Amino acid sequence: MLYILNSPILTNYGKYKFERITIEEAKKLLSIQKWISAVGHEATAQFLSQLLGTDIPFNRAQITMQKGDRAVVFRLIDRLPEGRVLSIEEIKNVRYEIGLLIKEED
Repeated sequence: MLYILNSPILTNYGKYKFERITIEEAKKLLSIQKWISAVGHEATAQFLSQLLGTDIPFNRAQITMQKGDRAVVFRLIDRLPEGRVLSIEEIKNVRYEIGLLIKEED
């Protein structure tokens, strides 16, 4: 399964690989495989929809990655102040990366 996450989080025990990918690589992954959004922040879902050129639904789903599962991950580089929730305009102005999280082993 391929997921979309709004932060890098280990959803299950096991061995993972996490690497930076480009926006184009993320777009390609989303275009060739079925995926599930687990983006639990509405403004981030809207921003990712614009960034990746596909509708990324806001979905506060709890997932548990299994061996072989992957996730396209939106990662803020700067730590926000406690309790701070960003608007879509604020997200556009923060430093971020897109990563690929792969669950390699249980």
